[in-house]
This record gives sequence, structure tokens and C-alpha cells, in this order.
Amino acid sequence: MYFTILALGLALWSGAHFFKRLAPEKRAAMGDKGKGVVAVAIVAAIVLMVIGYRGADFIPVWSPPPFLTHVNNTLMVFALWMFGAAKSGVWPATKIRHPQLASIKTFALAHLLVNGDLASILLFGGLLAWSVVSVILINKAEPDWTPPAAPPTKKLVTTAIITVVVFFVITFIHNWLGVWPFPA
Repeated sequence: MYFTILALGLALWSGAHFFKRLAPEKRAAMGDKGKGVVAVAIVAAIVLMVIGYRGADFIPVWSPPPFLTHVNNTLMVFALWMFGAAKSGVWPATKIRHPQLASIKTFALAHLLVNGDLASILLFGGLLAWSVVSVILINKAEPDWTPPAAPPTKKLVTTAIITVVVFFVITFIHNWLGVWPFPA
């Protein structure tokens, strides 16, 4: 049952995000109300994914080696950096078109490296697939892209500080949920 809830959450997440790309006329006809509908769908999707993932039986598929924990944590810092870079305009936002989606890909890959159970493969593999398809759909709909100008150094420093703070907040949340994200 929980795997079904997880899959429904992923489907709703993808559908809500793809709605604008796959049905632009319908989305445009909804006007500003459509933003609220999509936001509610995304929140519901997250709730379903969390319930499904947390409730799913642990079905081992593979056993990740312990050193991958270091790789995961390094990739997570980079994923947080890229997510922030999308807003602040710092590198790599000046070099890649979709830093937030690249961040989600990095996040998903990092978690696939350290979680070898079926629920993790479904959740993180699904998010990885969604982010890859998102990039394809966006690039197809809007093929032209001009990189932004490099921002002032202040934004670089601010992004670095926020990245470190968010990493430690996420570490705290993992620990609170009973998952220690560092090598034992």
C-alpha cells in the first residue's frame, strides 16, 4: 500500500510540474488561480511521497559501501549550492541553464548512492527521471537561453553561508528522523 502512495505522490508531483508544459492552453486559461491549484497539488504530492516512503517496508536491493556516505554528503553540499545559485545567479547559474533541476538530479543521485532499498530507488529514481524529463520539456518549449551576467561577490559569499546553514539544518532534520547522515 505504501509503495502505491509513494508512486501516486511521484505521479502527482510530475503531473503538477508538467502541467504547464504539456497543457499550456489549459494552464493559461486558469490564470493566477492555476498557481494555487498547482501549489496545492505539489504540497499534496510531497505529503504522499513522505507518507509512502516512511511507511514502505524495507526491501533491500543492494548494499551501498560505506565510503559512498562521503560522496553523498559532498554531492549534497553541491546540490544545495546549485539550488541557491539559481536564485543568487552565482556559478553555476552563469554556465548551466537549469541549476535547480541540476540540483535535484544531484540530490537524487546522491541519495541513490547511499540507499539501496526499493522505496529509495522508487523515490529518488523517480525524482531523477522527473528532473531529466523537465529539462527536456523546458528546452524544447524554450530553446533559446542567454546566460546571466556574473553577480557581485557579495552574492557568492551569501550563497556560501546559506548553503552551509541549510546543510546543517538538513543534517539536524535527518538526525531527528533517526537517520545519521555521516559515517559511523
